[in-house]
Parts: sequence; C-alpha cells; structure tokens
Amino acid sequence: MNFRARFAACMLAVAMIASAALAADAPSKRYAGRTLESALEDLRSQGVKLIYSSALVTPEMKVAAEPEGKTPRELLEKMVEASGLHVAAGPNDTLVVVKDLPTQTAGVSNVGVVSFVKIVSDKIEDVSSMDAWKKSFIKDGMTDEQKALAVWQTVVKFRHQTSPPNEFLGEGNVHDPIKTFNVYGYGMCCCASSNIEALARYAGLKAQGRGLSGHSVPEVFWDGAWHLLDGSLITYFPKPDKKIASVDEIVESIADWFTKNPGMKGKDAKELMAFMRGQGWKKGPVVLSNCPFYGENGWLPAATHGWYSTIGEYDGANKFIYEYTYSQGYQVNVQLREGEKLTRNWFNKGLHINQEGDSPINEKVGEGDMKYAVEYGDLAPGRIGNGSLEYDLPLASGAYQTAALVAENLVSKSEARAGPAVQVKDAAKPGVLVVRMPSSYVFLGGALSYNAVVGQGGEVTVSFSDNNGLAWTEVSKAGVSGPMSVELKPRILRRYDYRLKFELKGSGTGLDAVKIVNDIQNSQRALPALAQGKNTITFSAGAAEGTITVEPNLNYEHKDKNVFVTDFTKNMTGFNPTDFFMAGAKAQITFPVETPGEMTRIRMGCQYRARSVSEGWDFQVSFDDGKTFRTIDKAEGPVAGFCKYTTFAEIPPGTKSALIRYSGTQNNTCGLFGVTINADYKEPHGGFRPVKVTYVWEENGAEKKDVHVATKENETYTIDCATKPTMKSLIVELAN
Repeated sequence: MNFRARFAACMLAVAMIASAALAADAPSKRYAGRTLESALEDLRSQGVKLIYSSALVTPEMKVAAEPEGKTPRELLEKMVEASGLHVAAGPNDTLVVVKDLPTQTAGVSNVGVVSFVKIVSDKIEDVSSMDAWKKSFIKDGMTDEQKALAVWQTVVKFRHQTSPPNEFLGEGNVHDPIKTFNVYGYGMCCCASSNIEALARYAGLKAQGRGLSGHSVPEVFWDGAWHLLDGSLITYFPKPDKKIASVDEIVESIADWFTKNPGMKGKDAKELMAFMRGQGWKKGPVVLSNCPFYGENGWLPAATHGWYSTIGEYDGANKFIYEYTYSQGYQVNVQLREGEKLTRNWFNKGLHINQEGDSPINEKVGEGDMKYAVEYGDLAPGRIGNGSLEYDLPLASGAYQTAALVAENLVSKSEARAGPAVQVKDAAKPGVLVVRMPSSYVFLGGALSYNAVVGQGGEVTVSFSDNNGLAWTEVSKAGVSGPMSVELKPRILRRYDYRLKFELKGSGTGLDAVKIVNDIQNSQRALPALAQGKNTITFSAGAAEGTITVEPNLNYEHKDKNVFVTDFTKNMTGFNPTDFFMAGAKAQITFPVETPGEMTRIRMGCQYRARSVSEGWDFQVSFDDGKTFRTIDKAEGPVAGFCKYTTFAEIPPGTKSALIRYSGTQNNTCGLFGVTINADYKEPHGGFRPVKVTYVWEENGAEKKDVHVATKENETYTIDCATKPTMKSLIVELAN
C-alpha cells in the first residue's frame, strides 16, 4: 500500500535514503550509546526504507538504552520514540522520521484532496446545495405560506432577469436552481419558474408552472389553493383579504375590470403606461391594486415591466399549465489538491457562457434594471464574475500521485534522484498519468502547458476525455524535449469536468512541469461578500467525497454543443431516431458509471412526459454488470411534463462501478427531455489539510487583503472593513 509523505516546509528538509525492502526478521544489533543518526544508517543498510531529516536527527541524539525489538522496524520505532520523534508511513513503503505533531497535516500526510471547501460570510446566505439553501431559508415552525415566500425571495435575491445561459443540456437553458444561483445569477421567466418549482418541491410543497401571454410564471399550493409567485418580474398579488392570488384569480379580476371599463380593452402598451402613472394603476383591476411591488408610476422593481405588461400577460388568451423542467443534483464542491488554486472574482473580463448573446456582463448592482438588487442584500458590484481554476502539478515531490486517477510506471525525481520531475520507471512499458479536472464552475476556456523530456526514441502523448474517461482523443504529441502547449477552449467550453492522460514512452522520458489553467464563470451574487464593519467568516471543509456526473445533451440538432448522449452510452433501445420519445411500448437507456473511490450514493432523475396513468420511467441500478437490475424509484404519469429526482444510498460495500438505467413503458406518449446522474464516492486520498483563504477588496480605491490559514475543518474568524468595500477576489488553495 503506498502512502505519501508531506512535510511542513519550515520544519523538514527531507533526505531520502534509497534501500531495499524491509527485512522481516533481521537480527538485532547493539545500539546503546550510539548516535541516533548512526543507528538509523545502520538500520538502512539492513533493508529499512528510510526517510529522515538531519534537521531533526542530529549527531547529539543518543540511543540511551538497548531496544528489545527483534526486527529493524521495531528497533527503529523504539529508538526514534525514545528521542522524542515519531515514525510514520511514507511513500513507496518507506518509514519517515517526523516531529511529534498531532494532526495529519503537520508532518506526514497521505491526503491528496480536500473536499467541500466552503467560505461563508454572515452577510450572504449559503445556497451552495439544496440542503444548504434549505438550512438558510426554511426555518422550523414556518407555515407553508412562509416557506413558499422564502422560496420566492431566494429566486429574487440570487437571479436577475435577462437572456438565459445555455449549456445545451436537457432542454437547453440552465434550469438547475443551485447552478443558477452560484454559476450564473441570471435567466429568463421560464428559468425563474423552474427554480421556484424545484425549491418549493424540495421544501415539501406542491408547485406547477403556468404559461401566459408572453410570460411564464409558477404557482405554489398552500392552504388549499394555488398562489402565483413571480420571481422573474419580482411580484405577487395579494387580494383584499391579504391572501395571494392565483393565476386564474388574476385573469378573472382583469376580465371583470374590462367588463366594467370597456373603453380600456384593446388599449396599446403606450396608452396603458399613460394610465398607470401617478398611481393610476390603483384604479385598475382590484387584484392588482393591492400589489406592494408597483412603484408610484406602476413600474415593477426592475423597471423593465409594469402594470401595463401585467394587463397584457394575464389577458386570458393563454393560461395553460406547463412544467418548466429543471435539473437537480448540482452542488458546489470546491476540491483542492496540492498545487491547485481557485480564484473567484467580483468582476469579469468580458467572458460569459453565451458569448454571442445578451447577458448582464456590464450591469452594475444598484443601477439600471439591477437597481432593486441592493434592497435584497446584493453586495456585489455586478453579476457576472470571471475567475480561474489553476493546477500546477507537484511532480518532483511525488505529491501528484495521491490526486491522480492513474499513476502507473512512474517515478518522481525525489526518489530517482536525477532526471525529469517525473519519469518512466520501467522503460519496457509506458508510464501513464491521468489527471481529472472537476470544477463547480463552468469552464469558458483554458490551456495546458507541459515541459516534455523525451529520451532516445521516446515520446510524450497527451489525450483528452470529456465523458468520464469512456473515450479519449489525442490532443498533443512530443517527439523531442521542450515546452508544449494545448488550447483547451474548443473542448472544455460549457463543461464542468474533463480528464487529461499523459503517456510516456522510452528510457529517460518524463515531464518537468505540467500546468493547467482554466477560465471559469461564477455569479458574483452568491460569493461571500463583505460589508462595512465587522464581517464573520465561516470556513468549513466537508466530507471527503467527490462526484461523477452524467448529464448528456439529448438534442440531436445541437449534438456538437455539449457531450451528446451517445458519448456516455451506446446502450439505448426503443426511441425515435431523432428524439428521446419512445417509438413503441418499451424503451431503455443505460449508462455505465465508474467512480475513483468507493461509491456512496446515486442521485438521479429526469425531466419527462408520460401522458397516461400506466406509463412512465423506472429508475434502475445494477451492481453486477447488468446481470440483475433493481428499481429504486419511478417517474410516473399522467403528466404532460414533470421532473422527478431521487437519492439511493444502499450501495454494496466496495462498489466502484454501476449500470444506471431508465426503463420506459408507453401506451400513449412517453419521452425524456433530460436525464441527470450523480454518483458520489469516497475520495481515495481524501481528508483535511490546512487551507489558505485570501480575500481581496478595495476601500476608497486602496487595495485591502486578508489572508487566513484554516488549520481545522471548521473555523470562524472576522474581517473588519473601515468603509464600504468594493469586492474583488476570493482565492482558496492548500497552505504550504
């Protein structure tokens, strides 16, 4: 079993002594009175693989008494312990002499990745997952109405009305509420409707979508009735009895007003705008006259729509029930490896997911149609942030191995003592390094740079995969030594995860450096901003878990825009040739999923249609390579459209692979709009190490910075701002 030794740079100057394997029953020698250093050297000559530092083991250290151990390992442990030091497991079955430091991060550590690194400010609610959102907004003792209004308030706070981001997954536009809040922070009315549906259902409430004339809205059910909650245009309509009206009640009230005021029917927008000024809107339909969101002149908070548009939207020409489908399962899981750094900015450099379309790229909070945002707690300067995810692999020390998916037939310079930072160990076969780049924030671009060292007749080949390693495409090949670079944007745009594979061939072939830099998009709104005065910052690192996600593009017309379903599976039967509606009575689509560590749970679901009561989709899993399948949940009809998600945690111990299947039955109309699978797993080398958190902001034009090293998995500290800060950057990386 291989472990990795890590030393605090200020404490250990590591010297590796290469030797043979541990001798199981070597005879004891007399060591009493000898220096510890000479005793250790003698044990090394007996076959002990040993790492120690002369800064720790000094000539003055004496072996005071004769240890009684029978093997070199037992002798070593006793002698070192008597000297006030400790022995721990190191890389490649070595033993390491370290100081008596109680935590695994000080001294020797085999932790390769720290997961769920989270920074929360007391000024901004935590919306990093559905559970985190629920803890932030849904409190014990709330009525259903209060829960529904908390849902509405969340959507108003964390997203803004403009052209939606499109990842070409599911039905296209981003309709995952947690992804919307953290990655983008904007969308259209259909997006806001889907967000409210998802959150309301997660809070235990019924919800549905309604299509109107040129507008989309959701309704939430409580107290025996439906109630409109428009998070898009930031409004709802209390009736005279203070109860919030439904879509149907709004339509009826407007129709009644037109009956009593026939001269107003047919007025164009300009005429209605003239009528609504100077609180003229209060003379309109009764159900609108109590609205707390219209301003003096009838404009809603963003001032893009007003009373006049409400009259047109609820004119009764359209008021159909419609499911604004959403995906569910995304969560912010910031993972850090040695050499990795995530920078999230409260500014942008002009990049966004739909580079050719509209977005709030230059809009400022508190101005224009974002003037309302300050009232809802927005402390950010704008909405779209551009950051970076960088990974400079620690090759020479060998520390890269605990974070790599594959590290075969490779040796680091720290062990080889010469040659490139990492190199082929046995020249008779290739050395292979596979690096995964998962991100909680969408990739907009990136580049790989590496320094190849190519031996006689050797080569370095780099391949790329964006479908969890199911298929690879060669992207670079070096036949001679020197620096190499690969543009990644065409391959990683709109992705959240990809892999790079390095294959090294030939004696002396290796890598002296590998660096990956990615551009990301983040919403400024959800970042843990600071305010004037005292700010309480909570740092936490969560479970040592990662996630493998399967969320394919199901649209044949856009199959080149994101990973298409056939790149995740070839095993699908019973569908139409041009879409994912069933062609007959039965259909199945099966996805293979493999995790780097032991699988802990499967979170899966779909956006679907099943018009008949006896049709729908069975969610099924197999852990025996398809010999048997177990149904874990069902997405049932009759629905014209609906979303169903479930979590399954009865995973057999040691499982690292599964087949996940959607099995459909049809007798009317049944199909899939989108599928999402998240397989959570234990990180093989997961754990905690100190994390450096850097805040950067400005006060009165002067840059301010706070650097905090979190040495525990849960810490709270404060940052004081003398004046109103302008937020700039939040940077997290492992501390040295």
